[in-house]
Amino acid sequence: MTTVDARDDLSSSGRSHSVTDILTERAAGFATARRSGGGQPQARPARPTTGVAVLACMDARLDVHALLGLGEGDAHVLRNAGGVVTDDMIRSLAVSQHELGTTEIILLHHTQCGMISITDDGFRDKLLERTGARPDWPVHAFDDLEESVRRSIARLRSNPFLAATTSVRGFIYDVATGELHEVTT
Repeated sequence: MTTVDARDDLSSSGRSHSVTDILTERAAGFATARRSGGGQPQARPARPTTGVAVLACMDARLDVHALLGLGEGDAHVLRNAGGVVTDDMIRSLAVSQHELGTTEIILLHHTQCGMISITDDGFRDKLLERTGARPDWPVHAFDDLEESVRRSIARLRSNPFLAATTSVRGFIYDVATGELHEVTT
């Protein structure tokens, strides 16, 4: 599928559609194509065919499926700001392993990550100024990309709920070159 900036569709359509409206129209086209693919449409199994779960940053420049050559149903892909190991990511990985059979975890951080340019306190102060409330949750900002990957690997390897993991490896994706660099521990 070719990526097209949905905002271009907004400006040229003359209609007052939101980007979400355009994306849901694309989703309808996806469903139509799936139904017309011949035979009875069937969902892929929930169990990832590769046995891999990927924890990656949410950055839009990081296309996990394209980068790793993954298709639908190949892997669980979990994302958050910074690709950091949070309690919620551990929860999701535990479900991925114990209910759906994954045994390998790939961590994907990237160059030019926005989590390097902020601090926990600075971001909380910004939210306090903008919303009148200061969040009680950790932001998980970091100042050293490789060290963040190493900390994440260590946290995953030491977690008792992820004992089914046979492999935890961490990588940094270079957003300029498209190259992947493994971080050694």
